Amino acid sequence: MMESVKASEPKPRLQLVGEDSNALAILGRAQRAARAAGWSGERIEQVMTEAISGGYDHLLATMTRQFDTDD
Repeated sequence: MMESVKASEPKPRLQLVGEDSNALAILGRAQRAARAAGWSGERIEQVMTEAISGGYDHLLATMTRQFDTDD
């Protein structure tokens, strides 16, 4: 499991409740939020790889660790 966002890195806002809960839709919104927050392409790729390395619950857990969600 990868580390959460470091305190020095921005933690982008990612709304999960009330949005399309399809895994690909979540990944797309997360990627856009990360880019808008200034994350490097490498950092985004690391988070996306971690998110898809398990099932749907793992994807959601990764998103809530890496983003400011409305969990």
